Amino acid sequence: MRTLRVYRLLVASSLRSRMQYKFNFWFSSVMSAFISVVEFAMLAVILHKFGHIQGWSLTESGYLYAVLHLARTLYRTFASDVHHLEKYLVSGDLDGLLLRPVPVLLGLMTLNVSIRLGELAQGVAILVWSMHGLLASGQIDFSAIPLTVIVILSGAVLMFGIGLATASVGFWITRIEVLQNITEDAARTAAQYPLTIYPKWMQMLLASAIPIAFANYIPSLYILRGEGGWWLLAASAIFALLVLAAGLALWRLGLTRYQSTGS
Repeated sequence: MRTLRVYRLLVASSLRSRMQYKFNFWFSSVMSAFISVVEFAMLAVILHKFGHIQGWSLTESGYLYAVLHLARTLYRTFASDVHHLEKYLVSGDLDGLLLRPVPVLLGLMTLNVSIRLGELAQGVAILVWSMHGLLASGQIDFSAIPLTVIVILSGAVLMFGIGLATASVGFWITRIEVLQNITEDAARTAAQYPLTIYPKWMQMLLASAIPIAFANYIPSLYILRGEGGWWLLAASAIFALLVLAAGLALWRLGLTRYQSTGS
């Protein structure tokens, strides 16, 4: 409870500092939403022309996109600077976090907190549109709504775990931008589409080494198509917790290897 209280206070302080520049806050929110809309519009154009991708309709693909998008939005809202650990390692600013009377990870997570209203609104809009179409066609029923919420939360935990593990590698190699482009950005972009469009080796990669498939595609097989069984949802949630535990273990080990820049 004390940790949660400290986290809440630090987040409030970070938000107050960011809201000193209100125009920048709202402009960045609008632009983030616009970029996301363009990304989905490209997918929609392809599906409108060809009707489906490997048997996945526009509404199904929209569901996959929205679930992953919302999971990422939650992760980057509550732990944005974990993704930007490299700049703290290069500049030596991580030293300041080591001196604060709070856990280093907690301090890092509460720096530069940004409420991504544009991305959240855009993700919710696509999800509502997709699920409305799926409900209207009878492909899913209303039980899919609470299950989808669970999948989004589970996906956020999974993406946080992947991001934390990737960032922790920086304690050894310092420069991690290229690695993040693979484990976070490229993997997320690939998972926005049905995995069946990729060759088998890439499907295995996205379900094992970089397990982003558990954030949307694998649980969606059960929610949208009734394939597998409810155990796919349980497996996705458990896998997310395991990845988070691995990320935390790597983080703790990495902190013991940290050497200040001396600046």
